[in-house]
Amino acid sequence: MLAASVLAGRKAQRPVILDLRKLTIIADYFVICHGTSDVHVRALAEHLDEEMAARGLRRVSAQGLQEGHWVLLDLGDVIVHVFGEFERGFYDLERLWGDAPTIEVP
Repeated sequence: MLAASVLAGRKAQRPVILDLRKLTIIADYFVICHGTSDVHVRALAEHLDEEMAARGLRRVSAQGLQEGHWVLLDLGDVIVHVFGEFERGFYDLERLWGDAPTIEVP
């Protein structure tokens, strides 16, 4: 998956893809990762946004870019969650969506 690869290339921490296709209509996939600081979280999200736009893939919406604790980028069929480390553990989307098959990103 392109979004996960782009994030992994920028040192996103523990990137994972959740396959939601059989569980919900809100998205086909969640891409989840975290950064090491608020600055890193924002940099990851902004880099992904730029890389996707360069490929002609524009995001539908974005939330949380200013704060940098949890950035959500809606790419249509893919929703990307870039968390701070604390926020990722607190919200634990991998557990919340535990029925979703997980695809590890190298």
